[in-house]
Amino acid sequence: MAILSNFTALLQAIPGRATLEAVLDAIRSMFSGDRDTRRKVAFSVALIALSAKMAKADGVVSAAEVSAFRQILEIPPEEMRNVFRLYDIAKQDIAGFEIYAGRLRSLCEDENGNCQLLGDVLDGLFHIAKADGVVHERELAFLEEVATIFGLDEAGFARLRERHVAGPDNPYAVLGLDTDATAAEARSQYLTLVKENHPDRLAARGVPDEFMFIASERMKAINDAYSKIAKRHAA
Repeated sequence: MAILSNFTALLQAIPGRATLEAVLDAIRSMFSGDRDTRRKVAFSVALIALSAKMAKADGVVSAAEVSAFRQILEIPPEEMRNVFRLYDIAKQDIAGFEIYAGRLRSLCEDENGNCQLLGDVLDGLFHIAKADGVVHERELAFLEEVATIFGLDEAGFARLRERHVAGPDNPYAVLGLDTDATAAEARSQYLTLVKENHPDRLAARGVPDEFMFIASERMKAINDAYSKIAKRHAA
């Protein structure tokens, strides 16, 4: 858990009363000479902080959601205190999630303009939101607003939403296809998504190894959706 081990130094570097703004400033300054580590730490903090903001918006944190959070962040015992301190900082910070999400996008754009990593953060948030069996209305509204701030287009958010909310029942939506798509179109889209979600691609955009659980769950949904579509065409 090399990335999570940076949290002790990160929290020690925050002067005075800890806020999300201070956390982001510390990430930028502490890792100014190491872009790869900066992206990975920012990803970790984003998932923790926005999970806390989502819990505050929804008003409820279920045991299932905590379990889902820990599926994504395999937290070693020695880092548990730091992770949940960051969670509490985010939950108690009076600044709205909109400000934090906007700052996170700016941090991403300052690096190389490639913000696909933000989509991975949203994927993790959806995984947590649905852990209790349903994505509640307030959670969905929160996620949609975060997606807009992150710059995800409507089609991209719809595909993400359908994969998590209605995936088993709507395989075409999971792949971003119309229901009248041909077998060839389905296979072409499937291969494109497999290529986009290859572990090497994810690592290149800064997704830490610790969080490849997200990628694994995404590929399971993509493979399952394509298998169902292929069977329909073969029938």
